[in-house]
Amino acid sequence: MLKNWAVVPTCLPLIRRRCHACASERFRASGKFRVNAHHKILDAWLLVLCTDCGETAKLAVLERVNVRSVRPELLDRLHDNDPGLTAELLQDPLLQHRNRIDLDWDNAWRLDTGEPDHLDYEVIDVSVRFAARIPVRPERLIAEGCGLSRAEVERLTTEGKLVSAVRLSGKISGDFTFTLKR
Repeated sequence: MLKNWAVVPTCLPLIRRRCHACASERFRASGKFRVNAHHKILDAWLLVLCTDCGETAKLAVLERVNVRSVRPELLDRLHDNDPGLTAELLQDPLLQHRNRIDLDWDNAWRLDTGEPDHLDYEVIDVSVRFAARIPVRPERLIAEGCGLSRAEVERLTTEGKLVSAVRLSGKISGDFTFTLKR
């Protein structure tokens, strides 16, 4: 029996970054952008708010870029404070590296397993797809999706009844498949 599961975000993740005002380490995206033009040079930032004190910080999106090199659609989305653009930019590894941030996905995603009829079969093949780059342990997804404890998932892996091409104990954020034999 082939099943398709999806790991989907439920909200924007928190941003791990140290606050200079209160020493908190969590920010949330405000969903607003600030665009500044100086003659033909453009800067754009995503505004984020400290979860403790509310202090505003800026994440650099564009720095000292010639206006003509910016796609008009991107500029429109920045001016419109497009929430979809916020989600896209937060997942951009370049933006994360440039701004020295990490994302905290705790309580910001869910596992969609479809209909719960998979427990009736002897062997199930499951394809897990990620709608966003959410780092999760495959053991946790399998335990949650199949109604097992993490210890049971580890035992099934050791016994060879749970097999996958990816390492199930570490975190991954990309699509994978596994087979479970009862």
